[in-house]
Amino acid sequence: MIQRILADLVVVVHFGFIVFVILGGLLALRWRRAIWLHLPAAAWGFAIEVFGWICPLTPLENRLRRASGEAGYPGGFIEHYLIPVMYPAGLTRGIQWVLAGLVVLVNVVVYAVVWRRRRNRPASS
Repeated sequence: MIQRILADLVVVVHFGFIVFVILGGLLALRWRRAIWLHLPAAAWGFAIEVFGWICPLTPLENRLRRASGEAGYPGGFIEHYLIPVMYPAGLTRGIQWVLAGLVVLVNVVVYAVVWRRRRNRPASS
């Protein structure tokens, strides 16, 4: 029972991480220190998509599911949980490149706004 709960918790954390990778730069609009957490997370998310790697959270979830008597699943988190919702036809390498590009584009725009705000801020006396 506890392994199943932990596996579900891993899914929630995994999904939260993906949202943070995509939109975490928005936190930098309010809290500049968020940049130091977000940039490495965004780089990791980009690398996972571009190189077709499997995030370590996926095998962890599968191990916990098998330990609880459930079957694990093949592939990665995105293919198992997000693609069926977002892309019924399935994930291709081309789509992965587009997703990686969107992550970069969204974050470049957000960080450009952060940089502009910081540059245009009056110097404190």
